[in-house]
Order: sequence, then structure tokens, then C-alpha cells
Amino acid sequence: MSEKLILIVEDEEDILELLEYTLQKNGYETIGFLSANEKLEKVLEEESVDLILMDRNLPGIDGTTFVKQIRNKGYNSPVIYLTAKDKDEDILEGFDSHADDYITKPFNIQEMLARVNAVIKRSSKDVAILKIRDITYKASNKKFYIESKELELTHLEHDLLLEFLKNKDILMTREHLLESVWEDSYDKKLKTVNVAIKRLKAKIDPDNTKEYIKSIRGEGYLFC
Repeated sequence: MSEKLILIVEDEEDILELLEYTLQKNGYETIGFLSANEKLEKVLEEESVDLILMDRNLPGIDGTTFVKQIRNKGYNSPVIYLTAKDKDEDILEGFDSHADDYITKPFNIQEMLARVNAVIKRSSKDVAILKIRDITYKASNKKFYIESKELELTHLEHDLLLEFLKNKDILMTREHLLESVWEDSYDKKLKTVNVAIKRLKAKIDPDNTKEYIKSIRGEGYLFC
């Protein structure tokens, strides 16, 4: 199983380094930021993020404001606020702003680790949401959405698009798609893959302007 990825947003560099060191030592992959910016959003767009560890007192923006912004854009990674804002009203505001937990500074590093473990364990049982560009997949109802509009897909098209999303920017041969998507089907022909992808492209990109799926002559397909 791949390592869980935690994004850490903390403007105090020594605390950021301590958090990264502790979490990596305990088997997590981390990406650290000193502020909430466009680079952070790009990571959310490109990676499957298991947890965001978010300070609130950030340069230019309160952490809760940033979390509300990314929630509105469809990103649903669990959030723990780790902050010096320790008044009762601050904590209540944090939980009203999508917090899965709230840790106040100064904090005990082992307690922080225990809370991170608990939130990730709990959230791994929650609804899985996969988002690539403007396509969102919700495992709870096995449905795809483009900019919040539900896509009407056949069972085969659903499995094919999910395989593409899980393998973004990875070249997949027709043979691979036949084995992974068609599995035990009797209709295992390379031509079948071409036809199915053509129909899928017509549904997710009817104007042929977004180019989600690219055909690589003689090799296969690339979702990007």
C-alpha cells in the first residue's frame, strides 16, 4: 500500500520541519508549504491528498478561509487545524470551517501524531473522492461529474473512465485496458477498446476542446 500523503501548511519554518520530520519518520509522505498559494492548489489538483495539516495564522489569508475556498472547488481532503488560535470561539469557528480536528499551540508532538493517525484512519472509511481537472468521481455513488454536472455513463464507460483517472499521465496500451477494464468479457478485441474510448470521449468532451484522452499512434492512450 502506498504511503499516505499529508500536506502541511505552516509559516514557521522550524515547526514545519519538525512536523515533516515526525510524520515522515512514522511512514507518511509529506509536502510542506509556508503559505497557502496557487502551488498548494496545484498539488491538490495533481495528487491524492489524505490529510491537510493547516495553520490558521498564515501570511495573507486565514487558514479557514483557504479551506473554505478549496471546499467550494470540490477538494474534500480531511483537515486538521494546528494553530495558536486557542479561544473557545476560535475552536468553534474551526470546526464550523470543515475541521476534522483542532490542535492548539504549543502542542505535544506525540499527541499530534496520534490525532493525525486517528483522522486518517477514520477518513479512509469515508467517501472517496477523486478529482482530476474538472472531472470528479464519488465512490459513494459511483458517479462522475464535470463541473458538478452528472455524467450519464454505461457500466463499461464508468470502469474505463475510472481506470484513466487512476492512471493520469500514464500511457496505457489497448492490451492493458482490455485486461483491466474488460477482464472476463468475451468481447476482448483491440477494436473494442477504440470504439469504447470514442464513445466515452463523445460524452466527456462533446466539443473536443478539452482533450482529456489523447491517442498515441501505435502505443495506446494517455489521460491528461
